[in-house]
Amino acid sequence: MPTVHFRGREIECDRGAVLRDVLRGAGEPPHNGHSSWLNCHGRGSCGTCAVRVQGPVTYRTKKETRRLRLPPHDPDSGLRLACQTLVLGDIWVEKYPGFWGHHVDDDPID
Repeated sequence: MPTVHFRGREIECDRGAVLRDVLRGAGEPPHNGHSSWLNCHGRGSCGTCAVRVQGPVTYRTKKETRRLRLPPHDPDSGLRLACQTLVLGDIWVEKYPGFWGHHVDDDPID
């Protein structure tokens, strides 16, 4: 069973689980501030669940790639959309400041 490391917690999940669902199920939504309510609910269109992921996950979907090319995101930032990312093994996840979690030059949110 893979383990998701996020904000000091270790959250076990099934292999192939959607990262957004894993985090929300553990009471750790991948959103900042009001984006917890103002988001696309996992459709990959808003970009508010952007996180940095280290470890085995699926490749970016076409939908995810398109969204991360739009401002305020930078396609080269290395961020992923939690709603489009499937967990394949133990991973480490960081959420950055900003409505979209796109301020990668700042320290991650603990």
